[in-house]
Amino acid sequence: MTVREDLRNVAIIAHVDHGKTTLVDQMLKQSGTFRENQAVEERVMDSNDIERERGITILAKNTSIKYKDTKINIIDTPGHADFGGEVERVLKMVNGVLLLVDAAEGPMPQTRFVLQKALELGHKIIIVVNKIDKPDARLNEVVDEVLELLMDLDATDEQLDSPVLFCSGRDGTASLTMEVGKDMTPLFDMILEYIPAPEVDTEGTMQYLVSAIDYNDYVGRIAIGRIERGEMKVNQDVTIGDYHETKKEYRGKIVTMYQIEGLERVPCQSAKAGDIVCISGIENITIGDTICEFGSFEPVPFVKISEPTVEMTFSVNNSPFAGREGKFVTSRQLRERLFKELLKDVSLRVSETDSTDSFKVAGRGEMHLSILIENMRREGYELGVSTPHVLYKEIDGKLCEPIERLVIDVPENAVGSVMEKIGARKGELQEMTPVGSRMRLEFLIPARGLFGYKSEFLTDTKGEGIMSSVFHSYEAYKGDIPKRATGSLVAFETGEAVTYGLFNAQERGELFIGAGTPVYEGMIVGASPKSDDLVVNVCKKKHLTNTRASGSDDALRLIPPRIMSLEDCLEFIADDELLEITPKNIRIRKRTLSNTQRAKDRAKLG
Repeated sequence: MTVREDLRNVAIIAHVDHGKTTLVDQMLKQSGTFRENQAVEERVMDSNDIERERGITILAKNTSIKYKDTKINIIDTPGHADFGGEVERVLKMVNGVLLLVDAAEGPMPQTRFVLQKALELGHKIIIVVNKIDKPDARLNEVVDEVLELLMDLDATDEQLDSPVLFCSGRDGTASLTMEVGKDMTPLFDMILEYIPAPEVDTEGTMQYLVSAIDYNDYVGRIAIGRIERGEMKVNQDVTIGDYHETKKEYRGKIVTMYQIEGLERVPCQSAKAGDIVCISGIENITIGDTICEFGSFEPVPFVKISEPTVEMTFSVNNSPFAGREGKFVTSRQLRERLFKELLKDVSLRVSETDSTDSFKVAGRGEMHLSILIENMRREGYELGVSTPHVLYKEIDGKLCEPIERLVIDVPENAVGSVMEKIGARKGELQEMTPVGSRMRLEFLIPARGLFGYKSEFLTDTKGEGIMSSVFHSYEAYKGDIPKRATGSLVAFETGEAVTYGLFNAQERGELFIGAGTPVYEGMIVGASPKSDDLVVNVCKKKHLTNTRASGSDDALRLIPPRIMSLEDCLEFIADDELLEITPKNIRIRKRTLSNTQRAKDRAKLG
């Protein structure tokens, strides 16, 4: 075995928005990866627009820095639990992790999920308390909370003795004490000193595990992973297969190979065990595959990718406004796009339905699917989307459903209403701890109980609550959960919404559209406080008469409409409704657009 002192492989674990991408920016800057005068955008690791807008990292990114002749490969893990499939794979490539925790919020549920995986793999941990310059930072308490979390997760004594660093990612400083440091040097030194160098067998036959996939229109699938043993060379003949024997072994060839230098991928001719490299040229390669020297195939054990828990139907847009705003509107284009997504997202499942115009798409949660919808929308696709449904499983003859571990952090005065609402949704309280003037509640709740809860939660906590959830397990079906109590305001005819019509409609409920918005019969223009749907005519103009009364023409005052985001709409829609997604608009509509037809259908059922 050879110890590669010139190399360190580390992953960064952190909850959404605890500042890991900003911290990596500073590490790149201070290690001289960027030239002094190079213009670099903020949060350089979040490469796509959605990641930048939401401030979340979806796909694991790789980068590397050079420090004192040692190459440090830094792998960013996604913090959001819907991308849990990414996490386990990423941790297979490294020998240690930086656990990044916000100095005010402390460890959060997503941190817990990823940390547990790292501890199970026996990784060394460096605790990094970030954002120490925040006015509400609680340094001592947060360090205690991290140690409690490690004890909770059965960490070994060595893992409990992990070193603690105090950083400000924004200012680019790190220190071993609670004082503000000068620069990042203490962090770099700690990585070299504490994270073990990879111990590898450089002499044996070549073995490489694919831990992530990238996709590029020119070269197809790009595999990213670590060489477990031996040396890999360009043009080498290889055998490809997987540990779970889901497919037959087949022969391939390494066409191109890249090492990661800073944020660039640099072509190279060969690489040794311990190196993290990207390779292209092998068709149908997927995560979990092992590539070995031709003729001596030995698969590397690999965790099966977690199954999807939520499903939606994606269909061709068939509304009266179809084809006006999008470039891609046919079922063939929709099908191609969904199957292309499967090439790089392994936690996704796409299946055909009886109709050629619609597809069932299953993912790891509402957020996972909403990001796919948002990406497609930005690329110019038009589609219709149904309500999300959870995927049930039969285990030992019993119907089981996915259960989420939900952590809620709220002001004390909101605890009552949160407990009541979650109780109604079949949530069970696991623990309750005060954090300063707030309360932290942990529940186990069916995944379907969370659909549509977020907007209610924000109203109940006056916007101050924080909630996040992570998949826990499959458990026996918990019984019926009441659906949303409000009905919809449905447009009566096709036309343009006018002030007079909207003024009359706003007395019946809350509107989602303003004057001048084009509408069609069956489109949903607002929410009704009653449980039944109401048909309203928002295109109705005022009849003009030849008599004038003083004051009758005063300006009509409209209440500003509620602007709905994609997530809000997904939470709002009922089973008989669809979401019409186009590059410029998101509209909610009834499946059956004709008001008379819906009334007939109701009468039949009634």
